[in-house]
Amino acid sequence: MAEPTDLERCKIEEKTVREYRREIPDIVQELILSCRREDCFDHVGPEPIPSREAMIDIIHRACRLLYPGYFIRHRVDEVNLGYYFGQEAVAFFEGLAEQIALSIRHECLRYNLDCTHCEERGQEEAIKFMKELPRLRAMLAKDVRAAYEGDPAAKSYDEIIFSYPGVFAVTVYRIAHELWHQGVPLMPRIMTEYAHSQTGIDIHPGAHIGESFFIDHGTGVVVGETTEIGDRVRIYQGVTLGALSLPKDAVDSLRTKKRHPTVEDDVIIYAQATILGGDTVIGARCVIGGNVWITESVPPDTRVFLKRPELVYKGAEK
Repeated sequence: MAEPTDLERCKIEEKTVREYRREIPDIVQELILSCRREDCFDHVGPEPIPSREAMIDIIHRACRLLYPGYFIRHRVDEVNLGYYFGQEAVAFFEGLAEQIALSIRHECLRYNLDCTHCEERGQEEAIKFMKELPRLRAMLAKDVRAAYEGDPAAKSYDEIIFSYPGVFAVTVYRIAHELWHQGVPLMPRIMTEYAHSQTGIDIHPGAHIGESFFIDHGTGVVVGETTEIGDRVRIYQGVTLGALSLPKDAVDSLRTKKRHPTVEDDVIIYAQATILGGDTVIGARCVIGGNVWITESVPPDTRVFLKRPELVYKGAEK
């Protein structure tokens, strides 16, 4: 039997593709019907939903205001500095106000709340946030200096701002924490989870973190919602400041309670340490060694380390 020609082969493939494509309308119909089920999730309706992509854009615009000249392609100098800030600030305000308004409206519709004039509130909260930008710049400058002073591998402040995942995660946290403090729904978690996806560092926007905070390396760090961290604290990769495991029926009753530890000033926590519980306090100037598991408070000026493990060396058999 002769092999089919190229033309015949193409016609066979075209027919096969048509047969598969004919199944798409039925699949689409099933998807439409699934949106009427209560056990699936969707947002189908006339009201626009907040945009995750727009919030990520807001993060990057905020970084251009907080670190002017770093995250753009063109030069910023004394000649165009006012123009640069003006352009960036207006675009940032418009995007932030829109997403705040959409987030507030989404929350109102979700919980059937009374009208709170979300458009006006969006602009009000956006301006309120922007008035905090100079303070945030000063606080982030202390975080950058803490990174330089705490990491001998750092060659310059520029290197830290451009490339350190811990600094990016803390920057996004400080932006999100301010919006969290203002009572803006939804946005803060989306922002910090974006930073989490980019860096492996998970900081809840509700946590309270003091000045000169440095996360070295960073991957795997978890900082829970009710964590309180003092000034000049340094932590390393894999550190967890988390909550104790809860029974399922206790979750709702503990949503507003302190569940995560307090870390006082000048504490160093080394890699893979796990510190759990809302009553746990790590006192000032403590040094917590790597791989420890702590569920009770530690008094100030204490060093906590694991006992030296016994290593076994086996040479190659001859």
